[in-house]
Amino acid sequence: MNENLYALFAKAADKAGDTPFIVEGGRTLLSYAQLDSATAGYAHALAASGAQPGDRVVVQVEKSIENVLLYLGALRAGMIYVPLNTAYTPAELAYFIGDAEPAVLVCDPAKLDALAAVSGQARCLTLDARGNGTLVDAVAAVAPMPFKTVARGEDDLAAILYTSGTTGRSKGAMLSHGNLSSNALVLKDYWRWRRGDLLIHALPIYHVHGLFVALHGALLNGSTILFHRAFDVDKVLADFDRATVLMGVPTFYVRLAAHAGLTRTACAKMRLFISGSAPLLEATFEEFAEKSGHRILERYGMTEAGMITSNPYDGDRIPGTVGYPLPGVSARVCDDKGVEMARGEPGVLEIKGPNLFKGYWRNPKKTAEEMRPDGYFITGDVATMSEDGRVSIVGRSKDLIIAGGLNIYPKEIELAIDAVPGIGESAVIGVPHPDLGEGVVAVVTREAGSPVDEAQVLAAIAHKLARFKQPRRVMFVDALPRNQMGKVQKAALREAYKDL
Repeated sequence: MNENLYALFAKAADKAGDTPFIVEGGRTLLSYAQLDSATAGYAHALAASGAQPGDRVVVQVEKSIENVLLYLGALRAGMIYVPLNTAYTPAELAYFIGDAEPAVLVCDPAKLDALAAVSGQARCLTLDARGNGTLVDAVAAVAPMPFKTVARGEDDLAAILYTSGTTGRSKGAMLSHGNLSSNALVLKDYWRWRRGDLLIHALPIYHVHGLFVALHGALLNGSTILFHRAFDVDKVLADFDRATVLMGVPTFYVRLAAHAGLTRTACAKMRLFISGSAPLLEATFEEFAEKSGHRILERYGMTEAGMITSNPYDGDRIPGTVGYPLPGVSARVCDDKGVEMARGEPGVLEIKGPNLFKGYWRNPKKTAEEMRPDGYFITGDVATMSEDGRVSIVGRSKDLIIAGGLNIYPKEIELAIDAVPGIGESAVIGVPHPDLGEGVVAVVTREAGSPVDEAQVLAAIAHKLARFKQPRRVMFVDALPRNQMGKVQKAALREAYKDL
């Protein structure tokens, strides 16, 4: 039996027939009946570029139907898809490319010259936001040749997604065909995907939420995707009259709740609103429920495991909680030695299940550090678990900042700021932000006599860091607060600047 994830999608596509697969701006771009031939072209093009099953395909391109087909074609060809945030600079990309050692690198034509210097042995192809580039030319050259989906086992890798650590060095989470298929199949049942569902897809497709959770759910169900290149509140609201499902980050719901067009009448055809990637404020939950008549279903996941817990489809969706472990997933709350805490007591959430990744790419030491001897993965998130097993995330043991659903790791930013002439040291924190959930703030000291100011710091790091990582404010202090061991007290800084 072929365990290739694409084989599951192909079966669903056969059943869906002429059902539109992707619709954008009211125009059907592709039907399920056309999916086989469309993905075959991309699989052939990747193979013709020299990539073999098991090779990495690193992709940094804007969201488009061609990007979706590239992902599916890579799966079908047995290759390992490695998506990268489109905001990463060439300097940041050099590390990812060097670590993944791809056979193929696909990038925007405008970045080709900058990336060619760090591409190593990779064959460089291009794809822009309008669906043009040498990749599409290569597809046209081989179409409409059929392609036999490459056989893969459940433990063979389907994707590597990079997730940073508090040291600032990114780690590639290895996700297998079995990891992804098990999670997708569970969510299809748990969230009651049904015939006739239409999904509003306004998420990026370089991370778990948009690429796996949303896209896989629609594919397995043979559902039409109403495709949005980015989140535009007016355009998303306009789709409510024909859609049934929206998956979003809290920022989506903040903006929807503030819009005059969000009414119970406007939401009458909608079946399910799902939120994740960052904590949803209770105030947002309640305001959205009052205006729309729908209680948002909040869930919890991470790069290393996809979705882990979810509030129930039937039953109480309680704000401030992320629900129960999904079927097949085991979760426990432990102290730093792995001893399980009493119910209701905070500790670090540990998980195990078929969705759990195969480890960090070429980093067995880090993999071992994050795993317990009995196979549980240490998430680093501080949680409580109620008597009936409901999980609430109450903090993070790592200094992770989540802004607009994107993970930001302070150490990387601190290293960039500390290199600015005139800066003594820095501490980067997340503070409450009404739209993004958290905003990035840097608290820094100056070297004696240095005149460096906020604008100079921001200008100096602008080319080193993606825009979403750059601090919204730089605050200057005489000294950073430290404990008796010399560690910077970031909790004190977060408290001091929480109203910034």
